[in-house]
Amino acid sequence: MDMSNLPTFTLWTRTDRDSVAVIAPDGTESTVGQLQDAANQIARNLQALGLQRGDTVGYCMRNCTEIIEVMLATQQIGIYVVPCNWHLTKHETTYILEDSNAKVVIAHPELVELCNGTSARVFAVGGADGVEDYASLKSGPTEPPENRAAGATMTYTSGTTGKPKGVRRPLPDSPPEPVASGYAMFMMVYTMKAGEGVHLVGSPMYHTAVVYFAVSTLHLGHQVVIMDKWTPKGMLERIQQYRVTNSHMVPTQFSRLLDFEDRLEYDVSSIQQMVHGAAPCPHPVKRAMLEWWGDAVYEYYAASEGGGTIVSPQEWTERPGTVGKAWPTAEIAIFDDDGHRVPAGEVGTVYIKMAQGFEYHRDKDKTEKAWRTDGYFTVGDAGYMDADGYLFLCDRKADMIISGGVNIYPAEIESVLTEHPRVLDVAVFGIPDEDWGEQVKAVIEPKGGITEGLEDELLSWARERIAKYKCPRSIDFVEVMPREENGKLKKRLLRDPYWAAVGRQI
Repeated sequence: MDMSNLPTFTLWTRTDRDSVAVIAPDGTESTVGQLQDAANQIARNLQALGLQRGDTVGYCMRNCTEIIEVMLATQQIGIYVVPCNWHLTKHETTYILEDSNAKVVIAHPELVELCNGTSARVFAVGGADGVEDYASLKSGPTEPPENRAAGATMTYTSGTTGKPKGVRRPLPDSPPEPVASGYAMFMMVYTMKAGEGVHLVGSPMYHTAVVYFAVSTLHLGHQVVIMDKWTPKGMLERIQQYRVTNSHMVPTQFSRLLDFEDRLEYDVSSIQQMVHGAAPCPHPVKRAMLEWWGDAVYEYYAASEGGGTIVSPQEWTERPGTVGKAWPTAEIAIFDDDGHRVPAGEVGTVYIKMAQGFEYHRDKDKTEKAWRTDGYFTVGDAGYMDADGYLFLCDRKADMIISGGVNIYPAEIESVLTEHPRVLDVAVFGIPDEDWGEQVKAVIEPKGGITEGLEDELLSWARERIAKYKCPRSIDFVEVMPREENGKLKKRLLRDPYWAAVGRQI
């Protein structure tokens, strides 16, 4: 294969080593050449430590340039890299590092304790007592390592129904350039162009999509600007300062931006592609973002296991609520509980087929349950496709409410309640009901924390817009909705106490 003109970071290093490639949260700039030299040194030193193709390296770091260095290093020597969520406990982190059989883990000094006690060699960025210094990995020759081969990321699922599992794909049987080029060219699906762009990293880089977009846009020749902690003001300042063209976001960030009083004082005219996923986006929020940022808001549907679909701003405007059509490298199908395809418009379980498979690391049973024999897999989402192949999600099957034998999808109710002007965030789920099995409960985070008269307003609002059997029977209020930093709602934290009272978990 002729790789001379494929968009990759390697190609960038051949043409312009002096351009700024990455800007760290503190403003420190790393040039293309500096980044490539560091990646080569790390790769060579990992090999010198005895790591071979198929071994694993973990990282436990807050957002920083070093994450990019580690990704570029492991991607060229056939190593799996495992991002560790630094919000986890030591017990949880130890489990991931041990389960993945990490040989090396790189951490910030204040996070070293989370990683100690495993069989992995720990390297601290900037050094720390009792562990090795990351600087030792960035020393020696800067030539590319020997035995170059494509690596991969092994992300651990959230573990909401048990211990997290690593999503492990076979290592590509190729040099790193074609794989890196594939990452870059996938960004072109969102209309990004090679060599023309600035990508803003605003969410934690232990999330699959966040680090994937950062590295992929870098391969595309875009400068990467990293935030340490996302705020509406901080994002808008960086968009204006660095003329940011694209980013990966979640709907919660959209909502916070729209609530920021001074948002219109910033110049956001450079924005070309703002891609969002990870959680459903309320229709009013999506419309408001499109009105503000124009035809720049793209959406996708995927999971750590893979994906998926994509929808352009124009397509979403024509079909509000859709998450789009299948990626060029994927297929989407809807099956019922008996394993039969369902016709257009009928709700079933969403299945995806991709060019490359995966397994749940060390969990054969979960792997077999996820896959059909014809190459489709599912993560348990429910939805339907219209006659033109556009996918609409209803909810996760596990979150579906069954009341009096009728299936009720919380996402539909959440969408209606979110449109109320006094609602900032909402969660809907089923709670025990002696007569009906389950009843609909809504939990609301009100704007400004004001709840007076709000329950009656919302119940009336809902009755005017959805069928009576879908309306919440009661509403509770919280100061802050429990969401992960990637926008995913921790619905179990809200729901489980109701079921624990009757001695049952769901």
